[in-house]
Amino acid sequence: MINEILIYIGSAIIILWGIAHVIPTKNVVKGFGDISEDNKKIITLEWIAEGIALCFIGVLAIFITAFGDVTSLTNQLVYWISSGTMFGLGILTLLTGARTPIIPFKICPVVLTVVIILFMLGSLL
Repeated sequence: MINEILIYIGSAIIILWGIAHVIPTKNVVKGFGDISEDNKKIITLEWIAEGIALCFIGVLAIFITAFGDVTSLTNQLVYWISSGTMFGLGILTLLTGARTPIIPFKICPVVLTVVIILFMLGSLL
C-alpha cells in the first residue's frame, strides 16, 4: 500500500511539473527577445515536448499502478525506465539550463530527483 502511495505522489509531482512547463511557454519564448520565427517555433516545440513527456511519465505510472501489481516485473520496468528517463533529463538540465540564473531550471533537477526517489522507493518496498 505504501509503495502505491509513493508512486502516486511521484506521479502527481511530475505531472504538475510537466504542466508547469507547458503553461508559461509563450512567456518563455518572449524571454529570448528578438529571435527569428523559426527559433521561436523550435523553442516552443522543445518546451512543450518536455512538458508532455513529463506528464506522460506521470500518467503512465498512475495507470500501471492503478490497473496492475506494483511488484510485477512489468510495473517495475516502467518505474525504472521512467526514472532513467527523468535522470537523463535531470543531467541534461544540470549541464544546460541549471547553469543559467533562471530559478525553474535550477529547481528542475531537484524535482526530478525527488520523483526518481519516490518511484524507486515505491518499486522496492
